[in-house]
Amino acid sequence: MKVGMVSLGCPKNLVDSEVMLGLLTERGYELTPRAEDADILIVNTCSFIEPAKRESIDAILEMAGHKTAGRAKRLIVAGCLVERYRQQILEQIPEVDFVIGTNELEQVVDACAFDLHGRQRASQAAPYLYHEFTPRVLSTPRYSAYLKIAEGCDHPCSFCVIPQMRGHFRSRPMQSVIREAGNLAQRGAREITLIGQDTTSYGEDLGVRDGLARLLRELAKVPELVWLRFLYCYPNRIIPSLIEAVAETPKVVKYFDVPLQHASGSVLKAMRRGSNGDGLLKLLSRIRAAMPEVTLRTSMIVGFPGETEDDFRILTDFVEAAEFDHLGVFLYSHEESSAAFAYPNQVKPAVARRRKRALMALQRKISRKKLQGKVGKTLPILVEGRFKETELLFEGRLESQAPAIDGQVFINDYVGPEPIPGEFRWGTIERAGDYDLIARLEADRLSGEPASSRRNSTELMQIQASAASADRYALPHL
Repeated sequence: MKVGMVSLGCPKNLVDSEVMLGLLTERGYELTPRAEDADILIVNTCSFIEPAKRESIDAILEMAGHKTAGRAKRLIVAGCLVERYRQQILEQIPEVDFVIGTNELEQVVDACAFDLHGRQRASQAAPYLYHEFTPRVLSTPRYSAYLKIAEGCDHPCSFCVIPQMRGHFRSRPMQSVIREAGNLAQRGAREITLIGQDTTSYGEDLGVRDGLARLLRELAKVPELVWLRFLYCYPNRIIPSLIEAVAETPKVVKYFDVPLQHASGSVLKAMRRGSNGDGLLKLLSRIRAAMPEVTLRTSMIVGFPGETEDDFRILTDFVEAAEFDHLGVFLYSHEESSAAFAYPNQVKPAVARRRKRALMALQRKISRKKLQGKVGKTLPILVEGRFKETELLFEGRLESQAPAIDGQVFINDYVGPEPIPGEFRWGTIERAGDYDLIARLEADRLSGEPASSRRNSTELMQIQASAASADRYALPHL
């Protein structure tokens, strides 16, 4: 029986997809990247903001077409959209046979069993978090993998519905994470990215003090790993011990992804996040004092209810002063189950779009300036293979560029052996654009034997990403 999957949304959702595929392959199912060849189709959805919901619904309807007019006999919808609209999906899309919430990943085996008749009932499951013995089919290149260290969120941000979809914050035991990292490294991973809705809260629910800092130091002992990074820091959880751990641990890349969302004190208060631009600038200064070459990434929301022109000016002044290496800008999404849905003084969409364009134009100048400062430097580059649009170029990343999120390095020349995907080579930066770099590889490798260039044999999901939009992990034909 062949199974095909479309996985949408963030890396956390991608790990859920990999777990479901692992559970299915363990039961003997065959995986296919072609929807037209699948007997069973699964859509793992995102529902964070309105564009993500629309994309998820479009993907479900597209896969429903394969069921009504093609080979597929079963359609399963999973993920965050199910948590918000479980009953509506079953009622309004008759082609859907089963729905699987974020805490019900293990039900995918039952959902795919053709001896199980009838459409699934709406239900609630106990909080779920996979462990090191849970099977996973990696859809990323073999040399780079995500590792989920926690699930859920306890922060009360008024614009966000993630706690409703993912539940309360809960950490994996540290030894479980360490063992999985070791397993991934033995399978060829040389870069591991730790993920969670708020990685900086790791261990608090387990009574572990300085949990993320301790975890980073322990994971750095895995001999095969070269780069270790973590995503999504809550600003008031970036404590001195964490900064010290990143600064003092060579394998931990000097990279902080801190979604700040705004800089105006009044907007941040309405968002239920607190602080203000001055306080956030002091935090960034502390990080840079410990690591002068650190890479800082953030995201901002424009058009939040009540955001005035003065608030937006405060935001632009802050971004200009902070000089982030990477910055994403999102339009406020009016989510009906969020606390901000009832807020007065909604900002007109046209005004929000204008503010987004202005902020991105400012960041483009900052990014170009920052990248120009790298020209002439020789830096470690993770080679990722030939550029898909032309065989004349290779592509790779610096440690300052997280996978599928930031820009990349285009390699137009090399000294010595031809670059191999998964190897680390020294590269000299020759030119810089707004978001990407062009480099020449030197002969020397940074580390020992490179990871295998072979992707997972199933080639299930292809990463498509852009700097201005959410990541999409999908079947290659989409």
